[in-house]
Amino acid sequence: MMMNPTIYIETTIPSYLAARQSSDVIVAGKQETTRLWWNTRRPHYVLTASQFVLDEATRGNPDAAQRRLQLLADIPLLLVDEEAVSLTQLILQAGVIPQKAAFDAAHIAVATRHGVDFLLTWNCTHIANAEIMRTVRRVIENAGYAMPVICTPHELFGGESDD
Repeated sequence: MMMNPTIYIETTIPSYLAARQSSDVIVAGKQETTRLWWNTRRPHYVLTASQFVLDEATRGNPDAAQRRLQLLADIPLLLVDEEAVSLTQLILQAGVIPQKAAFDAAHIAVATRHGVDFLLTWNCTHIANAEIMRTVRRVIENAGYAMPVICTPHELFGGESDD
């Protein structure tokens, strides 16, 4: 029997799930898409995260942080080991993700190092960004790894099937 694909849940996913409904139509649409994905597609995957996700999830409003942490409570954490740290540094040295966004490079590195199939995010500034990912993919492949598919919940609804 084939195991379900693995997904690294980046911090924006529980953030959109835990947030109050936004009055910004774009953000509200992302929140609704995330809720729909979480409720309908999540069972088709094995979810993972890392300590970096928990660290980011604790920031900000304490009530929202508590809701984010509750969503992450049953998700196994991937180990942040020496290989993940080294890969993070290689990504940052490439210069396309700024040092102030080191967590973003770390998410990519941890998911890559552990061979996760997908990295799910709404961070289109430094993670789900096609221009940046060209360089990051090259760095990762030169280090001997395969980068996970980086996508938003909107892109991970599966295809039509006859089942």
